[in-house]
Amino acid sequence: MLKEFKEFAMKGSVIDLAVGIVIGGAFGKIVSSFVGDILMPPLGLVLGKMDFSNLFIDLSGKGFTTLKAAKDAGAPVIGYGVFLNTILDFLIVAFAIFLLIKQINRLKREPAPAPPNTKECAFCCSAIPLKATRCPNCTSELPS
Repeated sequence: MLKEFKEFAMKGSVIDLAVGIVIGGAFGKIVSSFVGDILMPPLGLVLGKMDFSNLFIDLSGKGFTTLKAAKDAGAPVIGYGVFLNTILDFLIVAFAIFLLIKQINRLKREPAPAPPNTKECAFCCSAIPLKATRCPNCTSELPS
């Protein structure tokens, strides 16, 4: 069983998957930083100096002014601003992956198949050259 596990773990696809997960995690952190630190502050400024990460609904009714204060007090809150940031993170990551996969598929695309250089004999159904006027197998005359 140990030998089978070693063979499974050392397959190329498992190693590739592990590398993809590690790189994906790092890419996710970069995108989260981009959204939280670069994209959202100017967007919040345009929308009236609003900090999206601090948008929340206080379910306790105690009137907390910040999300951190409400969480520190253990009050039940709906942190929809953090949720909005997470949705934006996801959309950016999904779009970046879409562009990456689109480019990979474009590079891997197979060339168009060559036009056929044979045709089928209408009488014996064998393949014959396009320019043939008589089938070499059944000797039938072919329409031009």
